[in-house]
Amino acid sequence: MKQDNSFFTGRLKSVVYAFKGAYKLITTEHSVMIQFSLAVLVTLAGFYFRISQVEWLVQTLAIGLVLSIEGLNTAVEKIADFIHPDYHQKIGFIKDIAAGAVFFAALAAIAVGLIIYLPRII
Repeated sequence: MKQDNSFFTGRLKSVVYAFKGAYKLITTEHSVMIQFSLAVLVTLAGFYFRISQVEWLVQTLAIGLVLSIEGLNTAVEKIADFIHPDYHQKIGFIKDIAAGAVFFAALAAIAVGLIIYLPRII
């Protein structure tokens, strides 16, 4: 079978793989399921509260940041488990650092949500 390496076909394949990866993340990883559900809820809240264009931009970036970092964290965990399925102190350290990155992204997203919605709710 001849491989097609044209620019357009290659980019199209990349997009297909990206959608497959996003679908796998959303449908198989419980933390991503929760975060994606929260993303849908704050998006609906944005429509309900009629947030400004700038608030939409910041909220969208916060959602993208959390989901992206969570995806990278999941990839790190899967690779680490593949390389060393049993508990190993160094692998645990690496996985903790990746989880810490998600924690920082989540804290930033929570701050964004509070700044946008708390004044509207109170």
